[in-house]
Amino acid sequence: MRHRQETAHGRARAPRSFPTYAHELDARRGGFGRIAGVDEVGRGPLAGPVTAAAVVLDPARLPVGLNDSKMLGPAQRDRLAAEIRESCDCCVVHVPPAEIDAINIYHAAHLAMCRAVAGLRHRPEMVLVDGNALPRALNHPARAIVKGDAQSLSIAAASILAKTARDALMVDLAQQFPGYGWERNAGYPTPDHKRALIELGPTPHHRRSFRPVHNILCKDTTPIA
Repeated sequence: MRHRQETAHGRARAPRSFPTYAHELDARRGGFGRIAGVDEVGRGPLAGPVTAAAVVLDPARLPVGLNDSKMLGPAQRDRLAAEIRESCDCCVVHVPPAEIDAINIYHAAHLAMCRAVAGLRHRPEMVLVDGNALPRALNHPARAIVKGDAQSLSIAAASILAKTARDALMVDLAQQFPGYGWERNAGYPTPDHKRALIELGPTPHHRRSFRPVHNILCKDTTPIA
């Protein structure tokens, strides 16, 4: 029996839910064999790529502790990412800032998802997509699941792979471009990142179409009367 949790003020709240394999089982009952989950990370940063991962879990070898990547600590994510890579068909794709600037972040995120699915070793029969919209170029039967990383184990696994891969990349880029704090902020617009952007200027890994970067570039190119 589930027990309701009490808040500090004594009000009851519903227990926190965890992702399950229910969406995958429902797809299997519909006749689909290989079910892929896909998720992306990195829509909001000022620098770095948008990253997507696609994962086909082995139902006989589900990693213990799978959850939405945002609900896990770094050590938990790293452990699970290693298990996912070892036991699953998976693919991670980065779409760089130049492509983001060319087609906008929304379409770049969907492009990353499509490329991740296409990079799987075996073509999936059904794709579960995190979000409320399906990428138009996704040439597979698919379902969009709002907050899917908190509902579907396959999408949760994809969220873990995408986040760990992108975080590791930003740590590497931070060594090449010190001062922006990417090893801490992963390119997101934190106060220290925005301050460094003003003091040091944009790098080749900044997204020129994002307003804070665009404004600095416009200021730098404005002729002095």
